Amino acid sequence: MTIRDKLLAGPLGFGTAPLGNMFRDIPEDEAAATVEAAWAQGTRFFDTAPFYGAGLAEIRLGKILANHPRDEYTLSTKVGRIVLDEVETGAREFGEKGGVFAHGRPNKVINDYSEKGTYQSIEDSLKRMNVGHIDFVWVHDIAQDFYGDEWLAMFETARTGAFRALDRMRDEGVIKGWGLGVNKTEPVEILLGLSNARPDATLLAGRYTLLDHAHALQRLMPAAAERGVDIVVGGPYSSGILAGGANFEYQAASPEIIARVDRIKALAAKHEVPVKAAAVQFALAHPAVAAVIPGASKPSRIAEDHAALKAVIPVDFWREMRQQGLVSPDAPLPGNA
Repeated sequence: MTIRDKLLAGPLGFGTAPLGNMFRDIPEDEAAATVEAAWAQGTRFFDTAPFYGAGLAEIRLGKILANHPRDEYTLSTKVGRIVLDEVETGAREFGEKGGVFAHGRPNKVINDYSEKGTYQSIEDSLKRMNVGHIDFVWVHDIAQDFYGDEWLAMFETARTGAFRALDRMRDEGVIKGWGLGVNKTEPVEILLGLSNARPDATLLAGRYTLLDHAHALQRLMPAAAERGVDIVVGGPYSSGILAGGANFEYQAASPEIIARVDRIKALAAKHEVPVKAAAVQFALAHPAVAAVIPGASKPSRIAEDHAALKAVIPVDFWREMRQQGLVSPDAPLPGNA
């Protein structure tokens, strides 16, 4: 089943990484109010992961979704990481994501892309969220360190473990579909080239945005469309820099990125276009993209996301974006600009 078949209320979902105390310690009432706001605004697609705050995002999401009928929303989570009962103290090493979840739960998180680990991860997620089933499952961050023998070994473990387990669960009706949940395009291209893997969709974070889309356009998007694999775009605001924040790729934005964002902001102001609206609608303009799932940690941000989806953007804005080289010449644009 494609994820388009399970989008019950349109292509805008909610990425719950912020609920895992991403970048800051979010009060419980604020996290709960954000999920409730998403529901009230009409969001019916929620994406989460054990990695987000060592299970904190799943726990928080599950508490609020328990107030709503399970058949009225689509839920996705991830495998590849196991949250242990063991508690860690001191600095924690999460690769390129560094201290993003420094305020999450102190439980130790380990990589496990095996078949056994995949079943364990899903069982743990079901318990944390207190739900009877999960719709879509993404193999998480298998691309975090893309090059080298360690990555190759990790991918091979996933190929013979997680991929096969998820294929089986999908065929047995336990889940609706699966794919990768990554922030690099290469692993998705490799997955799409495997004759013995049958993914249904893939969550691609940060690689099809206003600030970074050229590589995905060249190979990944055509390959996904050819195989009928839907793309869910995560991180449409590029870690916050396109939503008024200071981060790009989980760290302080470089002067070059800031300058590019300033150019986009100037054009947006000229045409009275919210930058968030441009970011969301750009991602959804590609026919391979089924959904976009911005993250939020405040109810007001949820309202902004829904307004962004509905905003009317002049075709001239997109034409000038193209003319100024702020979007690729080959990128599909809203309104056939």
